[in-house]
Amino acid sequence: MAFTAISEINDDIAKITLSGELDASTAPIFKEEVESIAGQDISKLVLLTEDLEYMSSAGLRVLIFSKQKMGADVQLYVVSPQEMVLDTLEKTGFHHSVTIVDEYAAVAR
Repeated sequence: MAFTAISEINDDIAKITLSGELDASTAPIFKEEVESIAGQDISKLVLLTEDLEYMSSAGLRVLIFSKQKMGADVQLYVVSPQEMVLDTLEKTGFHHSVTIVDEYAAVAR
């Protein structure tokens, strides 16, 4: 499945919808979306990952980059990760640095 990363900003919430496989060849696409959002006046960065089937260490590096690039005041959410993606987040300990939720409505409150 081809990888896509589509971003949008509503009020102070930036969303990036990720689908497909996030690996070394597709991580630059994700990074570009993060960079396009960085510097905007947002309080939350929400990654919609329901259709993200796989995330390699290169994808994880972009997640770490996202956290650093957005700054300490921006909360990072991962919404509805598939088991393989959640497993990667947990095995690396990165699940402690993000908020993982089952649905977007939990973020928009």
